Amino acid sequence: MTLELEQRTLPGLFRNSVQKFGANVFLWEKKGDHYKGTTYSEMKNQVDDFSAGLISLGLNKGDRVALISEGRNDWVMSELGILFAGAVNVPISVKINALADLKFRLAHSGCKMVTVSESQAKKIRDIKKDLPDLEKIIVLDQMDHWEPEEIYKDEVISLGKKYLESRRTGFESLWQSIKETDYANICYTSGTTADPKGILLTHRNYTSNIEQSNSLVPCPDWYVTLLILPWDHAFAHTCGIYTMMKNGASMASVEMGKSALETLKNIPKNIQELRPTIMLSVPALAKNFRRNIENAIKKKGAKTEALFRKALKTAYDYNAKGWNRGKGIKRKVKKPLLLLFSKLIFEKIQQNFGGRLEFFVGGGALLDIELQKFFYAIGIPMFQGYGLTEAAPVISSNCPESHKLGSSGRVAENLELEIRDDSDSPVVTGEKGEITVKGENVMAGYWKNEKATQEVLKDGWLHTGDLGYMDEDGFLYVLGRKKSLLIGNDAEKYSPEGIEEAITDNSEFIDQMMLYNNQCAYTVALIVPNKPALLNWLNKQNLSSKTEQGQQAVLNLIQEQINAFTTGGEHEGMFPQRWLPSAVAVLGEPFTEENQMLNSTLKMVRRKIAEFYKNRIDFLYSPEGKDILNHQNRTIVSRFEEP
Repeated sequence: MTLELEQRTLPGLFRNSVQKFGANVFLWEKKGDHYKGTTYSEMKNQVDDFSAGLISLGLNKGDRVALISEGRNDWVMSELGILFAGAVNVPISVKINALADLKFRLAHSGCKMVTVSESQAKKIRDIKKDLPDLEKIIVLDQMDHWEPEEIYKDEVISLGKKYLESRRTGFESLWQSIKETDYANICYTSGTTADPKGILLTHRNYTSNIEQSNSLVPCPDWYVTLLILPWDHAFAHTCGIYTMMKNGASMASVEMGKSALETLKNIPKNIQELRPTIMLSVPALAKNFRRNIENAIKKKGAKTEALFRKALKTAYDYNAKGWNRGKGIKRKVKKPLLLLFSKLIFEKIQQNFGGRLEFFVGGGALLDIELQKFFYAIGIPMFQGYGLTEAAPVISSNCPESHKLGSSGRVAENLELEIRDDSDSPVVTGEKGEITVKGENVMAGYWKNEKATQEVLKDGWLHTGDLGYMDEDGFLYVLGRKKSLLIGNDAEKYSPEGIEEAITDNSEFIDQMMLYNNQCAYTVALIVPNKPALLNWLNKQNLSSKTEQGQQAVLNLIQEQINAFTTGGEHEGMFPQRWLPSAVAVLGEPFTEENQMLNSTLKMVRRKIAEFYKNRIDFLYSPEGKDILNHQNRTIVSRFEEP
């Protein structure tokens, strides 16, 4: 078997990296006071032992094993161990708490084994009685109480060591017999409109997409990343684990807390400790980072905040859209001032990210151009990319050498992309249509769902369901989901995402927004307000949300945030005024994963939201409901101060 062929499977890719980068640290994990590194060679031994242990427990080639755990070294060991045995990993989000949803994934994939962290073990105990295919539950942590089907991971490793003493040759032959067309993962969709679909990704899907990712974004072997996204997330999986692995680079897990919130709070501290050179992000995290930066600046006083705002404006003017940064006399004369601002402010912010972070890569969803401009200004660009799990997932990305803010970058090498109209015919450059792609990274299909497979795979072309266009320089612009399109009463269609993001990003008083229009006379909006910000504003006005005057003040303030995008407003002309909401329902609770109004990638599940709030939406199309001061909105605001 040649080295080139070995790299076309994930075990081959890993072994190749072990040969080339054996002494390099592959994984960093914090236990106790410090991060401790595990080299490629050390991880190879753990993977071999764990994989052999799985085989000795009866795992056969082609069997499915679920992996449900927080990000940690054992996550990588588990997945690679499954793959070296010739089995298929089924990575499942730890955020799936509805037992029916979890049981569907395990039953549908026919998992023979499940590998879980201690915090996830109870979920499996609660549903295993109805999973006839499930034989073993491997737990990554020591527990006080064990049930018959459960086994501790250290016992699996011990079994593997004994197995390899006499069967090392057979083990090596087994993993080398894996074909690039064999399945590596079944990754389940969020199931926002029906039962989740199991996306079948082969070894070559992954290895080709790793090559494609390398064609877009540099990754030398000295790069270090802190992987803050869930490790089962397609973006984190390919770009955070396997692309780093391919290049001999290092990745670290976030320090585990006693709760998900505590783990989240460890991220800033871990960034300081690890000092990453590159990080992956999604819009929700980007917004949190920006909010934290701006709050820290505010605490330093009005003078510092004014200086920061002036520095941002200078940087925005100088940077333009990235590709034309510093070009033209008007921009060039601002360079000395920008250098001064960088020394006074931006470099101090960069130190909060460890001091050597070169850039973020943004994925998972569209990143608002204002956020892109912000991070570009402070000297840590967030280069937007685009992809989806069915493409393993990377399709395009901006990078340091080639970028346009607002775009999703250039298409990866060895990947064809066409924009197609409603008749499935390619359109000309600049014209909008559905994004379709063809390449070795495109999935094999959906597990046990031929109908769904045929709907999206046509003659080898993956129909993404996303709308976009290519500009004359070869940059891709993604406009939103085709199925998310809203329809006016004249049958004109438009995408709501850009409008929603622009309004929420430019208003400190609106946290979330969903636009709705299904062939109606006007568009309406469901708004999740930022209650603390509004209560703080009310307090400064010497008003209370319990009074009618206070309620009207809050609702008028929310209306002003929307009016800023209408004729004469601060953000006039960003969108056709007819698509802005003419009526607004203020909601009392946010859209979350727990109430199933956000999916696992934190995108709104529009159908569920619209169904749940049907009565509120219907009311917005009445004369009374069109007035933002209606009794429903006043009632919601009156409850702001309740615990």
